[in-house]
Amino acid sequence: MDLGIKGRHALVCGGSKGLGKAAAMALAGEGVNLTLVARTAETLEATAREIAAAKGVDVSVVAADVTTPAGREVVLKACPAPDILITNPGVRQTPDNFRTLSREQWDGWMEAHFFSALELIRALVPGMCDRKFGRVVNISVSFIKFPQVNFGHSHAARLALAGAIASMVRELVAHNVVVNSVLPGFFDTDALQTNLHGHAARGNTTYEAIVADRLKSTPAGRFADPQECGDLIAFLCSAQNGYMTGQNIVNDGGVYQGIF
Repeated sequence: MDLGIKGRHALVCGGSKGLGKAAAMALAGEGVNLTLVARTAETLEATAREIAAAKGVDVSVVAADVTTPAGREVVLKACPAPDILITNPGVRQTPDNFRTLSREQWDGWMEAHFFSALELIRALVPGMCDRKFGRVVNISVSFIKFPQVNFGHSHAARLALAGAIASMVRELVAHNVVVNSVLPGFFDTDALQTNLHGHAARGNTTYEAIVADRLKSTPAGRFADPQECGDLIAFLCSAQNGYMTGQNIVNDGGVYQGIF
């Protein structure tokens, strides 16, 4: 299927590795030119070279932290008018009990997982509306559908973003601007591997035992390839997807058992 977005421009946050890189690779495969954002310049530049060589599109980079106002300012100056925005703060989830988290720590998680995406969306969707084309995809996490103990700080910020999006999409869709979120489960990324090793260390068990436990709870029986999420994101950015908006799409191999 030709997704009808060849020649468009995408701003991809957290684009140097993991699911952000997978999204960038899938969009590049459709002929979309890219601006990739991440904190580490060396990794970012290597990814840009890899995608440009593999897909033959223009790829520029911005080394910045989108979870800070200063970082977002740098990004918006470098890429003020993309057709596609992929939000992805690239902040790994870490467990913390709500009793011990300070107000400053709560604020940090809100900045990372709520304001970082919201401020980019607020800045960029007016231009998308004027041009009559815009696609925004937020990379979230499947656990906001069934929150986990000791991750309330992460879930609260992501759920705040989902609520804000739900209220804004109805005034955007008439301008051919749609905003959706993907809720990935266990994808085989560096972040997942770090998380698994961390769980093993905290639980005084082995990495292999933690992996076996995660796979036992995953009906698909495997961790997913990041490109499986990247391809889903590319479709959500397609010309064909001008009607579905405000959705939170679970992509977790059957872990979530709810109907809605």
